[in-house]
Amino acid sequence: MNSWRDNLRKVEPYVPGEQPELSDMIKLNTNENPYPPSPEVRRVIQNFDDSMLRLYPDPNSTELAKAVAECYDVKSGQVFVGVGSDDVLAIAFMTFFNSEKPILFPDITYSFYDVWAELFQIPYEKVPLNDVFEVEGKDYYGENGGVVIANPNAPTGIAQGLPALEEIIKHNQDVVVIIDEAYIDFGGTSALELTEKYDNVLIVQTLSKSRSLAGMRIGYAIGQEELIRAMNDVRFSFNSYPMTRLSVSIGAAAIRDRAYFEETCRKIIETREWTKKELAKLGFHFWDSCTNFIFARHKTIPGIVFFEALRKQKIFVRRFGNQKRIEDYLRISIGTQEEMERFIKEVKHIMEQAGSQG
Repeated sequence: MNSWRDNLRKVEPYVPGEQPELSDMIKLNTNENPYPPSPEVRRVIQNFDDSMLRLYPDPNSTELAKAVAECYDVKSGQVFVGVGSDDVLAIAFMTFFNSEKPILFPDITYSFYDVWAELFQIPYEKVPLNDVFEVEGKDYYGENGGVVIANPNAPTGIAQGLPALEEIIKHNQDVVVIIDEAYIDFGGTSALELTEKYDNVLIVQTLSKSRSLAGMRIGYAIGQEELIRAMNDVRFSFNSYPMTRLSVSIGAAAIRDRAYFEETCRKIIETREWTKKELAKLGFHFWDSCTNFIFARHKTIPGIVFFEALRKQKIFVRRFGNQKRIEDYLRISIGTQEEMERFIKEVKHIMEQAGSQG
């Protein structure tokens, strides 16, 4: 009786950031863009012919793939699109990581990587970051089944330079190396040029962050055509129509509006740099973020004190309390200038209260 339970696939799931829906809240916990999508996106929505929803979408998402290819000056056959970069990464894991050797990724990074490895029964090893939370390239030179590097890394915000990434790739030309560039538009240098030099490099990006489309779930990968064909073979084996007609049109419009994209990124970077200066004045330690968030801890006050006190004021940040090495750090997404000024004001108030109680 009930023996079916013996056949359940047991996986420790990824835990996303809290998604509260409160009035007058400041949501700085999931790295969303504080600005609306491109005005071109609104035009697509307003002019969309809803009668077309009775038809299946283009299985190849041709319009979106073409827009991505034009943006990055690559062939459409070098572009794979999916339902957010999570979908793209999951399919890449299924496609490329099928040896008995463990894949390698950092111990402190996007915590979906080990979830996918467990789900797809891929052996893996978490490689410790060094004392200043940087990837040590030499740690990836040994025999393995594949490599995944988030650049810039999350949640640390630290970016690797191209020479360091290329050294890792040079030592791993018999396996696929995935560079997850979800935050690349906020200050890092893309490894896209390495996809022309090496046939085993896959770049993954998303429209969720820098193009304000987290709610649409649109991601893509760029690599040599052989990699993309292999991913499409896997994708089409279980889902022939992954992208909706509306999401394809919206994604293409957002990609093509380069001016709005650049202006939004500029504002976020300016506010990030202002926030870094203010946090430094208040005694916070953090790494030089190249993302739309800051990974910071206070020199004397535990992270949980700030986390809980801010939450009471309807200001939400992310804390990784289940990871001992980073439990005192807060990952603070960059909001609008007005939101970050309120955030800093509340942080000062929390510190005053902690001082009076101490």
